[in-house]
Amino acid sequence: MFRQARNDIKVIFERDPAARSVLEILFCYPGFHAMRFHRLAHWLWNHDVKVLARFVSHAGRCLTGIEIHPGATIGEGFFIDHGMGVVIGETAEIGRNVTLYHGVTLGGTTWNKGKRHPTIEDNVIVGAGAAILGNIRIGQNSKIGSGSVVNREVPPNSTVVGIPGRIVYREGNVYNDPSGVGGTPDPEGKAIQCLTEQLFALENRVERMTKELESVKDANPARPVS
Repeated sequence: MFRQARNDIKVIFERDPAARSVLEILFCYPGFHAMRFHRLAHWLWNHDVKVLARFVSHAGRCLTGIEIHPGATIGEGFFIDHGMGVVIGETAEIGRNVTLYHGVTLGGTTWNKGKRHPTIEDNVIVGAGAAILGNIRIGQNSKIGSGSVVNREVPPNSTVVGIPGRIVYREGNVYNDPSGVGGTPDPEGKAIQCLTEQLFALENRVERMTKELESVKDANPARPVS
């Protein structure tokens, strides 16, 4: 327990430049507190003391604003920055050195029992407000953009943004996603740009047709009625 706490403190110093002292982390970091509650709740859950495990998890949620089901499996080096509104489901599996920002949801898409929450591999970063839903796998070293909604597998070394989430970078290069708009970190912006280009093309066509009609009228003026 103490070894895990020391490791969590070390991780916070590495990933949060705002951390100034161990005392500050011990008293002022909800992510650190949430992990202390979760380690105890997870131990109770694995020893079949499930009601008490849920109570400990609930107490941690009330005090930190971070809800982690005691059944979730979390590896070493896990860091929740800010943390308010983070929800991690029962069958979620999180690898080593994963970072979550506030408002992240690792949720399910079915009411059936069994594996229904995502698996997050090592060294993944999930931006604020992102939702990763269902029994899917997020490959190692990947990044999930803030506000994204991911409901399908993500290969390793990828960057995902948008609703629904689209792969825009992979292995450090721009990636053209065949299922959506690729080649840009802002798929919605690209779609709006396409619509704007079509609107300009229509306006130019209407303007050209108007000029042609005016030239025809000038060439063939109406005869005055006698």
